[in-house]
Amino acid sequence: MADKTKEKVAGIFNELADAIESGQFGEKKKIGLTLLDSEHGPEELKKAAQMARKNNSDLDVVEIGCDGEKCSCLADAHEVMDGKLKNEEIDASVTLHYNFPFGVSTVGRVITPGRGKEMLIATTTGTSDTNRVASMLKNTVYGIATAKSLGIENPKIGILNVDGARLVENNLRELKDNGYDIEFATSVRSDGGVVMRGNDLLMGVPDVMVTDTLTGNMLMKIFSAYTTGGTYEAKGFGYGPGVSAEYDQLVGIISRASGAPVIANAIKYMAEVSKGNLLEVTKQEMQKAKKAGLTDLIEELKSKSETKEVEDVKQPEKKVTGEEIAGIDILEIEAAQKSLWKEDIYAETGMGCTGPVVLVAEEDEEKAREILKKEGFIH
Repeated sequence: MADKTKEKVAGIFNELADAIESGQFGEKKKIGLTLLDSEHGPEELKKAAQMARKNNSDLDVVEIGCDGEKCSCLADAHEVMDGKLKNEEIDASVTLHYNFPFGVSTVGRVITPGRGKEMLIATTTGTSDTNRVASMLKNTVYGIATAKSLGIENPKIGILNVDGARLVENNLRELKDNGYDIEFATSVRSDGGVVMRGNDLLMGVPDVMVTDTLTGNMLMKIFSAYTTGGTYEAKGFGYGPGVSAEYDQLVGIISRASGAPVIANAIKYMAEVSKGNLLEVTKQEMQKAKKAGLTDLIEELKSKSETKEVEDVKQPEKKVTGEEIAGIDILEIEAAQKSLWKEDIYAETGMGCTGPVVLVAEEDEEKAREILKKEGFIH
């Protein structure tokens, strides 16, 4: 009995010594990696697996290649990968050209060139929702959940200045007023605000940059390959995990053009969100957002057409319009103009440096702002 106890104690000390030497405490995360269909060939993916193992002692890579599996194409590899995820043989996976269910989209992770700062882009592939603004609201929640799974307790949110950005801002501020905890980033430009410009992208001002998926996909390609001419993605962490409150697998996406450094980082990224329990965090964040009225806001958006119906209102007598009112989304700019005409305030539309503006006479500005606030065009 004493000998068995000594043997057990010796085993524990040996495990502890190995852990101290490797820097690895606890169970390793097993991350699957499919080895088919890269534009750089399977050797590039195998190289990435070796890099990930070497640089991260807390993970192991399970190659799905398919030397020991019966798969002749990527679809077969995906079937093997899905099986391993379902059977919990792997904790997460990295692959390419994967078809997520509708409602699932990926949160990318880049290294910005201005300051070398990491930044999440929500989202980069997949479809959160068919309605542009609704999808960006969901993308915000997915980005926050991903950031929290990476250990960022209070991620700062920026909204990229694309069509719909002001509507997204208005709805997010309503969520915040209703109790959903959002910390907004502030643009580095002199006029500030949560709507981000190209400067903010390059500098990585927010922790999470919210945008529509197509724009996010393009940004990922630019951030990943701007130093290589475009054919080899050399920087960043890939297009990220598919995220949705209803999704129950951790699948991370890379591109056919992704090189070994990006793929190795993508493997690390998936191990990190697995450790941070992204699936559960996403459910929790979505519950909080819904409690603050997210579902009602989305239903209201979908009950309207993409742009508000514009009434046929008679134009008031023209005036010199020297005052700008910003903060109105491009999708609603004409409706905002007509709401002022209806109150006999002459207004024109234009494009300021931060986006669309309504132009009014100086003596009409105060009343115009009151009307636009009442109608919900500005805060």
